[in-house]
This record gives sequence, structure tokens and C-alpha cells, in this order.
Amino acid sequence: MMISIGGIIGAGLFVSSSAAIAEIGPAVLLSYILSGMVVFGVIWILARMAMDQPGLGSFTEYVRVALGDNAGFITGWLYWWFWVVVVAIEALAGANIIHQWLPDFEIWQIGIALMVVLTAVNLASARSYGEFEFWFASIKVAAILVFIVVGAGWLLGVGNPSSPGFSHLTAHGGFMPHGWTAILTGVVTVIFSMVGAEIVTVAAAESAESNQAMARLAANVVLRILLFYVLAMLLVLCVVPWTDFRAVDSTFAVTLERMGIPAAATIMNVVVMTAVLSCLNSGVYVTARVLFAMADKGDAPRWLVAVNRRQVPARAILLGSSFGFLVMFMTWVTPRELFTFLLNSCGALMLFTYFFVALAHFRFPYSNPALRTKGGAHIVAAAAMFAMLAVMVAMCVIEAKQPEMWASLACLGIIVAALVIKRIVRRSPAAGAVTAR
Repeated sequence: MMISIGGIIGAGLFVSSSAAIAEIGPAVLLSYILSGMVVFGVIWILARMAMDQPGLGSFTEYVRVALGDNAGFITGWLYWWFWVVVVAIEALAGANIIHQWLPDFEIWQIGIALMVVLTAVNLASARSYGEFEFWFASIKVAAILVFIVVGAGWLLGVGNPSSPGFSHLTAHGGFMPHGWTAILTGVVTVIFSMVGAEIVTVAAAESAESNQAMARLAANVVLRILLFYVLAMLLVLCVVPWTDFRAVDSTFAVTLERMGIPAAATIMNVVVMTAVLSCLNSGVYVTARVLFAMADKGDAPRWLVAVNRRQVPARAILLGSSFGFLVMFMTWVTPRELFTFLLNSCGALMLFTYFFVALAHFRFPYSNPALRTKGGAHIVAAAAMFAMLAVMVAMCVIEAKQPEMWASLACLGIIVAALVIKRIVRRSPAAGAVTAR
């Protein structure tokens, strides 16, 4: 449960949500609900496939079973690249926070230290990863619950005789100051802060629990996190007028300061740091397991299948982490340009990946036919695909989102080109002779 929660709740909720509030207004609540419904639909479909055929390993393998090796290759590498970039981004974000406390150290030095620590944790054992993620996620959940209790109490008049109530939701241009279009545009912004629940299906391969139990858990957790997101954002918008937010603000810190909580900025920096470490820890874990699964299927070098005496895919972990170390060194040269490129390059990759998962439902060889259609599975899968296509089209049209879409499409093009080269090499006479021998 904590691994799934840890994959969803990140700095996107605690910090980046201010940009969405400033852009959309109180109606951002609807953007979060719509985004949550799309993510839930994908995870629900994935859960049905996992319940029908447990033990396939990484969730990308369900795409392979349904759509073939080519789709498995593309999905696996898309997902791997997304999390490799997330590892680098989270390391940079964590380094920036710690730099405020330890200004004598350079950001790249702190980032390397974070990478070393969490790489070592993942090299130790899967249990070590799980223990760290449990505590990191516990802190995030506790912080959100405390915030909800304190915020609700403040709005009800506890220590605040002049509560604004719900007036801020409609007092500054109405609930939808920029209309319905802004709500749909907001989905493009906030949906990326809600992905990550699929990590639990990767971790399930190393769990004593059955895949069926883990799959059910993933879908249920998405609903709970959606509740956390919506409640927390509702309280934020009730306490602080949406017009007071700027894109660079720390959403929860601004809200706590408005409620008169002392040392609000420090408190939120600690919480955000925990969220960053959680995502970094999960990123190191999931990149290694997905790469391991691809190597096992021949989509990556076979030497990555090797595990150490603790049954950990050390080579796959080190290869994924090496990109994070490289980024830390490269921050000497062009830190701002590099960070922008990394953000853009993974902008739509999870949409591509989730789209493949939803599409896989229609071709998946369910052993239990009821799982294919019961509960409106076709409708859910089709609706999720349509919604993701709409978001991708919006990213092509919205000028501010175009760099992300083009960079993501470039990554997709590189992976497709690698697939074509792989197929050509395998069909060559020399490759056939080697295979025959």
C-alpha cells in the first residue's frame, strides 16, 4: 500500500499544484477529479489483467502479452526512460532543498550524495527498498492527514473567529473564472502528478502476497489518493484566495502561513524533501526491475539479467542510477537548460504508456471471459484511451505544452527507430548464423 501511495503523492501535490491553481482557479478541483478518473481507469484495467494472469512481472509485460513483442519493447523503454528522468529530476529537487540548509555544499555534490545513498539502499535488498518507501510514504500521508485536520478546524473557527468558509471558492471571478476550457487544459497539467500507482504491480513480483491481492490494492489506493488530493486542494482553496497563488509558490506552505502556523516554510520543506526521497527511491527501484524484465525478454542486453547474492539486479540498478550521476555532473555546465530539457523529454511518456495499457485490454487473452466485459471494462478502457488522446491533442495545441509534446514524441521516435534497427539486425544473415550455432 505504501509503495503505491509513495508512487502517487510527490512534490507535484505539495509544490507544483500552485501553478495549476494560478492558471485555472477553484475549478482546478474538477481538473484533479477528471485526471484521477483517467488514472484510476488505467490502473483498474491493469488490475484486471493482473488478476487474470498473475506472475507476469512488470506491468509492461501485460502489454507484451496482449499486443506483441514490439509493443512490449516500446512500452518498456518508454517507461524506463520516464523513471530514469524522474530519478534525475528528484535528485536535483532534493539537492536544491538541502542546499538551503547546507549552503556550503554545491547542489551537484548534494545530488550525488542522495544518489549514492538511495542506490546503496536498493542494492542492499528489495526489503530495504520497501522499508524506506514505507516510512517515506507514511510521513507524506501523515502530513496530508494533519493538514486536512488543521485546515478543516481552522475553517470551522478553531483559533480563527473570522473564517472565510467556502466564500473564496466563488468570490474572485466565480468558481470557473476561465471557463470549462481551463478545466480541460488543467488536466494536461495535473495528470502527471497522479501517475505512479502502477509501481505496485512491479513490486508485486517480489512480494509474498499474490498478484491478485496487489492488483486490487492498487486500484483501491488510487481512489483513496484521489480523495486525499481533492480534500487537500479544497481546503487550500478555501483558506487562500486562488488569486494569491503564483506558479513558484509552495502551495501548502502558503496555506499554513495564512493559517498562522509558525515555521510553515520549514515544515513543508521537510515534507517535500521526504516526498522527493520517496520518488527518488521508487525511481531507482522501478527502473532496475523494468530493465531486468526487458533483458529477460531480449529487449535489453542479457547481462542485465544477472542478480547478486541477495537476489538484487545490481547491474540494472547501477545502469539506471548512472544517468542520475551523469546529470549531477552536467549541472556544472547548463543547469537550467538541462532541467528544462529533462522535464520536457518525459512530458507525455506516461500518457503513451498508459494508452498502451488501456489498448492492451481489448487484445488481452483473458482466461476468465467475465473479466473482459464485467463491470463495463470495455467502456472504462475506451474512455481512458479517449481522454488520453484528448490530452495529447491539447498538448499539441497549447503553446506552453508544445515543447513537452515534441520532446516526448522525439523520445518515442528514437525508441521506435531502435526497434526497427533491432529487427533488421536480427534478420541479417550474420545474426541468423549466430542464432543457428
